[in-house]
Amino acid sequence: MLFSRTGRLRKEHDKKLINQLNQLKQEWGNKRSLVERSFDVPREFIAEAKLAEAKYFFLFKEAKERKVSLKDK
Repeated sequence: MLFSRTGRLRKEHDKKLINQLNQLKQEWGNKRSLVERSFDVPREFIAEAKLAEAKYFFLFKEAKERKVSLKDK
């Protein structure tokens, strides 16, 4: 009875992880394209783009470690 929830909880957390991964990928792409299209880029924009990239790759590594794929969901 105790272990019956672990599968359900793992699926819920996997779905949250995939949703966050998709949101961060889109955010990173938006910020990266903004930096690429700008002529005089403020340092804050560059820092935000690098931060978004770091967050995305952190979650990407977590998803890879947990063996989560988009095909399953």
